[in-house]
Amino acid sequence: MELTYLLYILAGAAVGIAVGITGVGGGSLMTPILLLFGFPPNIAIGTDLLYAAITKSSGMVAHHRKGNIDWSIVARMAAGSVTAAIITSIILKLYFADASEYSHLLTFSLGIMLVVTSFVLLFKHLVKTQANSEAGVIGLAHRHSLAFTLIMGFIIGTFVTLSSVGAGAIGAAVLLTLYPHLPSHKIVGIDIAHAVPLTFIAGLAHLWLGNVNFLLLICLLLGSLPAIHLGTHIGSHVPNKILQPVLAFLLMALGLKFVFL
Repeated sequence: MELTYLLYILAGAAVGIAVGITGVGGGSLMTPILLLFGFPPNIAIGTDLLYAAITKSSGMVAHHRKGNIDWSIVARMAAGSVTAAIITSIILKLYFADASEYSHLLTFSLGIMLVVTSFVLLFKHLVKTQANSEAGVIGLAHRHSLAFTLIMGFIIGTFVTLSSVGAGAIGAAVLLTLYPHLPSHKIVGIDIAHAVPLTFIAGLAHLWLGNVNFLLLICLLLGSLPAIHLGTHIGSHVPNKILQPVLAFLLMALGLKFVFL
């Protein structure tokens, strides 16, 4: 049993180092690992959401101190995403007898979000280029940024609650598209600040559904919290242009696996 707990701690450390090196959100990595360990999708996702809320909190505080967070944008996005998280959890509670009945919905949503995340990572430069366009849907989004922020927040909140993935890379892509005038450090700060309340509320919703393993959560935190700082230090000496595409293709392969599971 002790070896099992050690394995969970090492998994947390591995994800923490990967996050520190590549900047890719932990949910994209942790939930698939927990599924590979044999945890049911509901436990993997519910536990990972609270794990994400705790691990991202220190980043939110650091960005707030540096003045990198526009809290008005965070509030707009959270108004949509947190509402979606609550509604989604209520639907799961009311319309399904137990977690086994909606487990396929969770794995399918996870697969979709992993594939979307991989595309965002692979084509983020294209996203940056198109973000300044004033034509078509993007131009319309710029002119009605408040409404689009709420709508995209709602969509992200729904899928994050179902998959634990999307609050990071996908959230950043949405912010970059809707607010292209913001510098990259503020996009990152707003994205992290929005992810904390979203993953916390979604995690509490899964706790209400009985989908959180606290012993597993503690093991993951013990491994990942120090490892994130180590990964950040290593990342400054590692060519991220190589690692992120490799990780993106890995996420795409995992995503397709879960979609067609």
